Amino acid sequence: MKKFFYIFLISAVLTSCGEYQKVLKNPDVAAKFKLGEKLYNEGRYDKANKLFAQIVPNYRGKPQAEKLMYLYSNSFYKMEDFYVAGYQFERFVSSYPRSEKLEEASFLSVKSYYMLSPRYSKSQKETKEAITKLQEFINLFPDSQYLPEANEMMKELVFKLEKKAFEIAKQYNTISDYQASIKSFENFIFEYPGSTLREEALYYRFDSAYRLAINSVERKKQERLEVAKDYYNTFKGSYSESEHIEEVDKMALVIEEELKEYSSKS
Repeated sequence: MKKFFYIFLISAVLTSCGEYQKVLKNPDVAAKFKLGEKLYNEGRYDKANKLFAQIVPNYRGKPQAEKLMYLYSNSFYKMEDFYVAGYQFERFVSSYPRSEKLEEASFLSVKSYYMLSPRYSKSQKETKEAITKLQEFINLFPDSQYLPEANEMMKELVFKLEKKAFEIAKQYNTISDYQASIKSFENFIFEYPGSTLREEALYYRFDSAYRLAINSVERKKQERLEVAKDYYNTFKGSYSESEHIEEVDKMALVIEEELKEYSSKS
């Protein structure tokens, strides 16, 4: 029984491949569309895509063009060719602004750009582009069924930018470039006031200011100690229960002792 099953399966596959190759070489565009749609519905997106690519120019301006262009665009998405999918869905939206697929196509275009966003440690050009596209979608479809997913995507992308900026600032602290670290954390705190990394940013800003002040040349030391003290007060006022609080309190005591020396000299 198994032998006959395998013979039947192989025969079916060969027949299917033979039909596909025959239609692929056939100039009949209707046959290509029919088989392409059948393969698409079966999840064989790569084969469907090749057929669609051959007939797209033939259907421009025809009633079937809208359906073809949606299937063609989505076949790229299903194959995870997100760069082309995003572009093709944008073309679809531009060409068919009254389509019942408009909202879905707009979202899939945006999601394609989202999928192109790399991990935070790499250049974030694609992430910034995806954020722009997402915001445009949210503005155009404020009541969309895809809004919850779009908002989650937006949060994830924004966090990548936060993480990137935070890690750059932290790296300056690690290599003891404390001035650059302070400046970078200042920018981070200003640009991302609601970030989940704010506590860590305030901590490392203070840590950098403390180390810069303690190791400073004499003529700049008092001023830098005062700045570090201000940063400590900001951190303490915002995160008095922080896991860093014991450490920063000890650092603050050192600052106070150093500043007392200047008070006694005045």
